Amino acid sequence: MAFQSFRDFLDVLENKGQLVHIKEQVKPEPEIRKYLRAVSNMEEKAGPALMFDDILGYSGMRLAAGVCASWANHAILLDMDKDATITEQFKNVTDRWKKKDTTSELKWVDNAPCQEVVIEDNINLYELLPLFRVNPNDGGFYLGKASVVTQDWKDPENLDLENVGLYRVQIHGKDTIGMQVAPKSQGNIPIRAADAEGKPCPIAILLGPPPFVTSMSCAGIPYRQSEYKIASALMGEPLELTKCIGSNLNIPAWTEIVLEGETVPKERFLEGPFGEYPGSYSGVMKKVRVKINRVTTRRNPIMENLYIGRTWTEHDTICGLFTSAPVYMELIENFPEVKAVNANFNHGITCVVATDQRMNGISKSVALATAVTTHGIEYAKNIIMVDGDVDPFNMNQVMWALSFRLEHASDVIVIPKMRGSMLDVSTNPRGVGSKLILDATTPVAPEPLGFLTGLPTMTEPVPDVPEYEKKVLALQAEQAK
Repeated sequence: MAFQSFRDFLDVLENKGQLVHIKEQVKPEPEIRKYLRAVSNMEEKAGPALMFDDILGYSGMRLAAGVCASWANHAILLDMDKDATITEQFKNVTDRWKKKDTTSELKWVDNAPCQEVVIEDNINLYELLPLFRVNPNDGGFYLGKASVVTQDWKDPENLDLENVGLYRVQIHGKDTIGMQVAPKSQGNIPIRAADAEGKPCPIAILLGPPPFVTSMSCAGIPYRQSEYKIASALMGEPLELTKCIGSNLNIPAWTEIVLEGETVPKERFLEGPFGEYPGSYSGVMKKVRVKINRVTTRRNPIMENLYIGRTWTEHDTICGLFTSAPVYMELIENFPEVKAVNANFNHGITCVVATDQRMNGISKSVALATAVTTHGIEYAKNIIMVDGDVDPFNMNQVMWALSFRLEHASDVIVIPKMRGSMLDVSTNPRGVGSKLILDATTPVAPEPLGFLTGLPTMTEPVPDVPEYEKKVLALQAEQAK
């Protein structure tokens, strides 16, 4: 199933008993938050997505949330049985990903459903969107599942440089939003370039896009790879796109709600705090502000949001395999013996990498490579290496490897003062910390030297070399005449 639209996916979830309608009227706070924390806690029990049909103050607007808060729903997204294991789902994702260079066609359509309704006058996000604080001490209303589209400032026609990233978005006013785009984030590149010229940067914010677009907005892929193209490969058919009304940005044609806007150049505004995936509130910082010029929607749009906080939440599920897969794909370019990567934990802060050992010591090389993948540079704080016959998604097997294959003196490595996540409160200064490698692989015997046992015999010095140096210099001088 390709799922060109968010609501198509909701229909399939409902048919499979994985979408529950909350038909009674609920208050935006605190009831929605409590429902979403409940389905997050049900992850091991295949918790369903929720549809809020009647939200106090928002007549006619429905809210879908917790859509991929369980691995059962994630399996359905991949067109698998909802009981499919995480290991099976990882293989499904990576098999699809490997086809990205041959099945990544895109299709542009006119009269796109995402522009059936166009609002340009008197925009009031407080009235248009069913808003609630994701966590009680958030600094305001947040859109926790917003995919943000930006284009390369110098090459806007190059689709490979158009970025789609999952960034947190805070409502600042009726037609303004604050947006946290970290310095490392690819969406920051065009924003910074536009700032340098004192010009606004066009932005499109997608609420309820096709689910594979949301998945790819979480993925840590190189800047010159298109999230849209890989989404098409994952879908198995061309992703349908259209142009924004007010800019050259490309957006998925079946998105439920699109906020079109542009950044306020060279200025930053207070944003935060926000309850983040580490289970702690981030601080208040000066961040980008976006002026919303236009809202386009499908008829009777369905708003999407999520709950994010102390693990496990939907954030962990939607990011998990789409963090694991690109790290794996980068590693096998140089280390084909890598079998799988589990970066499901807290956006890949902890990674488990399973690898065979082509030669003695290769596991530590793979660990170092993991630390400097596109995603791993900022994340990949704890890297656990296990043998290729250990399932990195089976924590019983991983714990066995740590118990009986880890030799502390030689297999525990700490690398200080490395780049880390700004949201990791253990880093000091914030965003700079250590990386830990735990090499729980089976030792491999050193390769034989191929001549004598014991210490190698050293080569003898060559005699009379200074005299021959003089001869070479003399010949060089003579031939230069």
